[in-house]
Amino acid sequence: MTSAPAIGFEYRPSRLLRRTMILMAGLAMLAVLLCALAPWLKLLLAIVVLLPTWRSLRRMRATPIVAAGWSADNDWMLRLVDQEDVPARLASFRVLGVFVLLRLQTAERGAQMLLLAPDNSDADIRRRLRMRLATMQPGEALPRL
Repeated sequence: MTSAPAIGFEYRPSRLLRRTMILMAGLAMLAVLLCALAPWLKLLLAIVVLLPTWRSLRRMRATPIVAAGWSADNDWMLRLVDQEDVPARLASFRVLGVFVLLRLQTAERGAQMLLLAPDNSDADIRRRLRMRLATMQPGEALPRL
């Protein structure tokens, strides 16, 4: 059996995910405003909705990753904003329709989540990733550090 070719791609956070989070927070805020609670409780619930949304959006914008690569030897490499290459290992993954969610573990930066969606990656890269992830044996590329 021939080895799988390397897969490399540039990465930027998904605008679709960001917009979906803002929409969901807006709907939650509307529900809070329309409910029959005391105004002080509405304010508390608004903070409970807005604070985590703001933190998540800020963390998504501040991702240090600009590119990722998966070699034929099942080794991952992440390119950071400062042009540093950091080795990583695939901790877990999920394929949800056209979306591919990767959780990569690095020694220096901890877990890094990459969501590959139609708005931040091309269909061929996602298809190649899905095919290669589907052929992995359980535990093959998910070793402990």
